[in-house]
Amino acid sequence: MKIGTLTLNPAFDLHCEAKDFALYHETLADVTSREIGGKGINISRALKENGVDSTAVLILGADNGAEFETAVKREGLPCFAVTVPGRIRENVTVHSDGKETRISFRGFRAGEETLRAVEDRLSDFGDGDVVTLTGRNPDGLSVETVKAFCRRLQSRGVKIVIDSRSFSLSDIVEVAPWLIKPNEEEISAYLGRQIRDFEEVRSAARSLHEGGIENVMVSLGEKGAYLCCPEGEFRVPAPVVNVLSTIGAGDSSIAGFLAAAAEGKTGPDCLRRAVAFGSAACITPGTKPPRPEDVAALYPLIQSKNISGDSL
Repeated sequence: MKIGTLTLNPAFDLHCEAKDFALYHETLADVTSREIGGKGINISRALKENGVDSTAVLILGADNGAEFETAVKREGLPCFAVTVPGRIRENVTVHSDGKETRISFRGFRAGEETLRAVEDRLSDFGDGDVVTLTGRNPDGLSVETVKAFCRRLQSRGVKIVIDSRSFSLSDIVEVAPWLIKPNEEEISAYLGRQIRDFEEVRSAARSLHEGGIENVMVSLGEKGAYLCCPEGEFRVPAPVVNVLSTIGAGDSSIAGFLAAAAEGKTGPDCLRRAVAFGSAACITPGTKPPRPEDVAALYPLIQSKNISGDSL
């Protein structure tokens, strides 16, 4: 099973520290980090760290894309890129007195021809392979264009994973991806109402599964995760960990699910691995991927419960 992680709208994330930051005044700041970002990149990082091969598939702006691609390769991530005119977007976060101010610059525009070029580069992906589609779409790239791209890949037997707020509930049901991973907030946004308890989460997930989505995995934060899949419904608790950062934990959980699926594991085993990866990511700083020794230590603590037919 080949895995491609598609990042349609990557970013440079720059963090700086400024003392006495004030609007409308010149401020001197110290740059603390400048990193490449993107949900697909995070998935590939987590997979590589845990010995699973993947290819990072990128759309890059010509003005600063070479710097981004160099950084990806420096991390040892196999990748290929389709380049378009313009710049990769940049996010600047100013930290001052315990508070944050974030400025996000617009990036390049992309269109149907861009996705056609990506599709050509994915020509060796076929039956049983996986392509993840995560993060927001760039300017100029319509949801309808991306859905058509997904359908063309699916016609070749490629399994699609979607974790993107650019898609509405009706869009996701129409595409019927192999895996989605919403959290409680995102499930609420899909339904247009606040989800109040686990039973409502479960009802919504079952409806999506019955609508054609093979694996509906819902992240419940510190309460663990739930999966509705062909083998039934399963729930696992989250292990108690000392959380350093939750950034990228959701991407790591997708990586964990894929790592187990690549080994031919069952749905509940994929769910356990997803929670192990996500929890392990929480005990690493920033966007660092989950360490294999942490995944190995946490996995035995995570037991899946088959709740098919239960009344919770």
